[in-house]
Amino acid sequence: MPHFFINSKNINQKQITINDSSNYQHIVKSLRSKIGEELLLIDENEIEYKTVINEITKNTIITEILDSKKSERKLKFELYLAQSPLRSDAQITIMEKATELGVAGVYPIYTDNCALKKNVIEQKIEKWQNAMYAASKQCERANIPTCFPLSTLDEAVNCQKFDKIIALCERNTEKSLKQYLRETPINKGEKVLLIIGPEGGFSEKEFNYFKINSIPMLTLGDLILKAETAVIVTIGNIVYESIK
Repeated sequence: MPHFFINSKNINQKQITINDSSNYQHIVKSLRSKIGEELLLIDENEIEYKTVINEITKNTIITEILDSKKSERKLKFELYLAQSPLRSDAQITIMEKATELGVAGVYPIYTDNCALKKNVIEQKIEKWQNAMYAASKQCERANIPTCFPLSTLDEAVNCQKFDKIIALCERNTEKSLKQYLRETPINKGEKVLLIIGPEGGFSEKEFNYFKINSIPMLTLGDLILKAETAVIVTIGNIVYESIK
């Protein structure tokens, strides 16, 4: 069923009015939805509404609420990704898959071996946020993750209070991700920051930063993975190991 984000201010008793141009264009012009068809809507409070279209005007859709419930389509903990952006479509793939896997937000970080220049990254933030918004609709998430402004590694680590911070590294590793998660399981409600570097890996300065700040340096094993593959596999393993 088509899934769209709305604002609770557009709810009036048993009706929801859709009048923002983005949703209207998608529903009426792209999907060619008709009166009598059902839509799944979700508001900023993560309340999910099963609705049916009652009326379509020139710029407004009126729906009737058939059922509502609190959405459960999110992780039981807050997972954030701090990642050195990649070129072209690879980064879009990361944003889409991270969204599908439940991340609460992505911090693009400028590392010593970053593939993109700072001004290029800053210009792409909005595009990446749009990709996460579209992916959230597609996978019927309870909320939309945030693509934060470009930051340094230290800024991402200290931007909020995280309960756990881990770095995925290709060398200088202390233990496997699997071993770490089974020794130090992620609990409900915790905030976790996952740090993943660029295609060229972290620099010696960045490895020293992890050591000084007691950030565990973990590995996925002996295989060499592309950066975008490493992101998807790592998040997938964290989600799997944290399912209670």
